[in-house]
Amino acid sequence: MIKERTLPVFDANSVKITKEEGLRLYEDMVLGRLFEDKCAEMYYRGKMFGFVHLYNGQEAVSSGVIKAMRPGEDYVCSTYRDHVHALSAGVPAREVMAELFGKETGCSKGRGGSMHLFSSRHRLLGGYAFVAEGIPVATGVAFQTKYRREVMGDEKADQVTACFFGDGACNNGQFYECLNMAALWKLPIIFVVENNKWAIGMAHERATSEPEIYKKASVFGMPGYEVDGMDVLAVHYKAKEAIARARAGEGPTLLECLTYRFRGHSLADPDELRSKEEKEFWFTRDPIERFGKYLKEQNLATEEELKEIQHKIQAVVDDAVKFAEESPEPNPADLYKYVFADE
Repeated sequence: MIKERTLPVFDANSVKITKEEGLRLYEDMVLGRLFEDKCAEMYYRGKMFGFVHLYNGQEAVSSGVIKAMRPGEDYVCSTYRDHVHALSAGVPAREVMAELFGKETGCSKGRGGSMHLFSSRHRLLGGYAFVAEGIPVATGVAFQTKYRREVMGDEKADQVTACFFGDGACNNGQFYECLNMAALWKLPIIFVVENNKWAIGMAHERATSEPEIYKKASVFGMPGYEVDGMDVLAVHYKAKEAIARARAGEGPTLLECLTYRFRGHSLADPDELRSKEEKEFWFTRDPIERFGKYLKEQNLATEEELKEIQHKIQAVVDDAVKFAEESPEPNPADLYKYVFADE
């Protein structure tokens, strides 16, 4: 008999946020949700091709972690479910949508598509199609930050890396090897597990001998925390703690965010494996509706202000689609361009 995990309780009253910070988090989550909804529409209209994995339901994790970081300075490493991580990191919606359309104006010049978004300008290290593939990359980037600071004497090298991956990645060798190295070398990195309970069609509890992933951090002598991934304040608060530790040279942290994807594994997934009861339970914990209610209760926003944000973001998303549709296709003569770094 598999024991069902309960969501950790977070006292929102223990954290004080300003109206500006609250609206910034809310707007970022709304951007992620409306962008992904538009992606679904465009995919079914034949504007996008290949596999497209949407992030609906998990917005509190991306916004909570990335909006606690320094934009354009700290590093973000994603997975194949990378659209919203890119948006939170500051990659313009136009560039993300154009990439999904395979256009030259995309953030990866139309070469990457949905699973391989990249932007050096925004310190987005990439989306990775293979499970756990980004963990060694993120660990290496965290190592170079430490090396530049301690060996090369660069006092400005205090960047932190956030590495996102799912529960399925925690059964892969890269997870264990990289956590071990990060702990040994006290690397400035946060390992963020987006535990949405399902690795494609495999229930998390059936695939691992220790379902509570955060407990695995103790083996490596690093802090590990379980967080309600449907509560942006809970994620944001713990992310800030972990970032401060990393920037102070105290090493890595493992954050397990309990969350849920509201759509199938990809847009090609009929989503027939998950029970109706399970879905309904998580739908009632929608992170955007939940945070909007909190903002109103705390007198940090009115219903009209929240609606204004939604209308504003819808216009941004619609503009991104128009930009993508009007953008040029990559030139076939440039087939080998961007394969190697320019000198």
